[in-house]
Amino acid sequence: MNTIMRKSVLSVAGLAFAGGVFAGPIAAHANPVEGKPAAVAVQAAAPKPQGDQSHITLNDEQTANAKAIIAATKKAGLPERAAIISIATSLQESKLENLGHLGDMNDHDSLGLFQQRPSSGWGTPEQITDPAYSTTAFLKGLRQVDGWQDMPLTQAAQTVQVSAYPDAYAQWEQQATDLVGQHWNS
Repeated sequence: MNTIMRKSVLSVAGLAFAGGVFAGPIAAHANPVEGKPAAVAVQAAAPKPQGDQSHITLNDEQTANAKAIIAATKKAGLPERAAIISIATSLQESKLENLGHLGDMNDHDSLGLFQQRPSSGWGTPEQITDPAYSTTAFLKGLRQVDGWQDMPLTQAAQTVQVSAYPDAYAQWEQQATDLVGQHWNS
């Protein structure tokens, strides 16, 4: 990816993260307004991918990161759907690249596969750039989302990530599903 494109992508990712993560990784789970139930759309079965789907060709490192997400999901005792949500989230946040400190290309402290921020309580920079740790941290947030198994992927991912672009995760669902299908039993 050229420098200008990378700066643009990472600036958007930084803005997306700044849009709500300042309060911490589970900020979206604040108590609902008294007398008004929290709005959560739950479906009976895992939904089909929403909208236009994106796809990128993965290199060996990106494939290894997808496999690391799958391994961490299995270790956490969670089903394939959790791996699909995790991989789609990582595809949106970093294109499955384990991003370290980006200096001037990033105006926040977002790191790793999920663009998690040490200043928001996700862990230390060393932890966040460890694929197993960062996936486990993401999954911990996902587990706190009531009904995540049955809601649209983008809603589940957004509830954990609190992005300024909440619908962006949906475009990666098919590729994430394909990756999990390909590597879950390998």
